[in-house]
Amino acid sequence: MTAVARAFVPGHVTGFFTVDRAEDPTKAGSRGAGLALSEGVTVTVRPAETVAVTLNDAVVEIEAVGRVLDALEATVAVDAVTDLPVGSGFGVSGATALGAALATNELLDRRLSTYELATIAHGAEVQAGTGLGDVVGQLHGGVPIRLEPGSPQHNKMDAVPARSRVEFQTFGELSTSEVIGGDTEAISAAGERALSRLVQEPTLERLLASSRQFSREAGLVTDRVYEVVTDVAEAGGEATMGMLGQTVVALDTGLSDAGYDPTSCQIDPTGATVVAPPNDRTLPE
Repeated sequence: MTAVARAFVPGHVTGFFTVDRAEDPTKAGSRGAGLALSEGVTVTVRPAETVAVTLNDAVVEIEAVGRVLDALEATVAVDAVTDLPVGSGFGVSGATALGAALATNELLDRRLSTYELATIAHGAEVQAGTGLGDVVGQLHGGVPIRLEPGSPQHNKMDAVPARSRVEFQTFGELSTSEVIGGDTEAISAAGERALSRLVQEPTLERLLASSRQFSREAGLVTDRVYEVVTDVAEAGGEATMGMLGQTVVALDTGLSDAGYDPTSCQIDPTGATVVAPPNDRTLPE
């Protein structure tokens, strides 16, 4: 057992999705596509007498993390740090759950595979009602396309073979649990149409165009987001709404060219990973 372990999980912005329910939470989830971001969540885990979770130094309760630790029978302290906006469509809950799973496995030498750990984190997110596909996208990195619902042990993946600079700006929060916990028939139908369009032409531009159409058809786009996406288009850029949040995501310099002051990053190419070796003693105690 090491003294401390650390994992990095990229943020994930969903462009469109379906809602696919199942009694087994590891088989439930969504089909859809999105972007894994180089901005993400760094999760540090160390032994503790009682479970404690902090996010940016504030004590928090993240149900998905608690479920992960229960599944791993782990009593540890989990410290998550991120520059991403919380509750705004960047998959922070899923990233923290997946990071906790990866780092706890390393810390306590549980000897589970990456897919086993991601399945635990995905199931925890589904049960908590805070996400349906972020964990899968964050595990793979890049521009993942989820062709089937469920955890990595159950679904089928593809991807858009592209990299890009990405800009984003957030204008408020939306409740994921309220959206995916209600009547989702229209959302799923719009998501299926968007997925069909993307697999016919798997490019970043088609992804964002499909996402924009999905947000309108599903009735999720807000007036503010619509205004900003329109501004980017008029400036010659590509942008869309990040699901689920009042967040606009643009390729390259789309938001900057439209006169906004966004945060910039890259598409993350590698996905979630343990970033500190077991014998690394340089991390803060």
